Amino acid sequence: MKNQNFNPKKISLTFLSFFFIFSPFSVSCKNLNTTAESSNSKAECVMELESRRILFESNGETRLPMASTTKIMTAITVLENCKDLETPFEIPNEAIGVEGSSIYLKEGDKYSVSDLLYGLMLRSGNDSATALALKVGGSLANFSLLMNKTAQKAGALNSSFKNPHGLPHNGHYTTARDLSYITCYALHNTFFQRIVSAKIYEPYQWLNKNKMLYKYPYAIGVKTGYTKEAGRCLVSAANKDDFTLVCTVLSCADMYNRSIELFNSCFSTYKREKIIDKEQVFSFTYNENVFKGKTKQDFYYPLCDGEKEHIETVIQPKIEKNKEIIGEIEIYLLKRLIFSGNLYKL
Repeated sequence: MKNQNFNPKKISLTFLSFFFIFSPFSVSCKNLNTTAESSNSKAECVMELESRRILFESNGETRLPMASTTKIMTAITVLENCKDLETPFEIPNEAIGVEGSSIYLKEGDKYSVSDLLYGLMLRSGNDSATALALKVGGSLANFSLLMNKTAQKAGALNSSFKNPHGLPHNGHYTTARDLSYITCYALHNTFFQRIVSAKIYEPYQWLNKNKMLYKYPYAIGVKTGYTKEAGRCLVSAANKDDFTLVCTVLSCADMYNRSIELFNSCFSTYKREKIIDKEQVFSFTYNENVFKGKTKQDFYYPLCDGEKEHIETVIQPKIEKNKEIIGEIEIYLLKRLIFSGNLYKL
């Protein structure tokens, strides 16, 4: 099956063990078979999930409205701030009749948070977004504060969230790069990944509006969006040969085909290379003594042809008596730091 190698839990454990460098690294490979000129998007960004390396970008830092792709942030904010996902609760009046796409909630209806998350991400229910925000935040304003805090944690420093659904609102914006960061962050939550990859939610027969799941064999989600102000927006993720990419296109009339073009080009140009093996032994000399150690974890990074020869490894000794950690290992690509982690003595 196309998604069987995608394991968000495994990836999360890797993140806990190492310090990855999330500063943008967007030196595009010369043989990347796409250009900004070939697109009608206002902004685009393709990012590798684990390293968050930017593989392709056009106007990635331009602030733009993002319509219902906002709900990626809504969903992960709910998942991180709500302990009870399964107990049904009564839908408040404020969530009834919200304009735009809807799952047609009625006052007094009872749904679980889990149900509403599927309604949010598969059917893009603005009423679902409102009900979730009120349940978790107590008010839309308080929930927006939670969204912005979550954005900061995700590394999205050029975004501002004013509502949970993405309807036009002054000061509600993001960038293609930030939205890719947010999605990479969200995809490390196993429940989020399960929701956005679902083609149907059986209890209510809700079909996923995201046609990427049907158009592209490697697709695993994530979310569409449209308003007149934002245009057609799509954030999608695809997994091929244990290599997961996130693609954001904002205000793109042909959003599906353009995203497929970007995925195909990046998958064919970049390969997920193992830079460090957890069993690899590193040795260095310090004060005329030889020390040996391991990182205890593998490290992978997306590279294109010719880049591997520009990888440099630097070891910074940290010799302390009776301490397990003997140093810090740093990996550089084209003189840019891409990884830093501890070196443990044998």
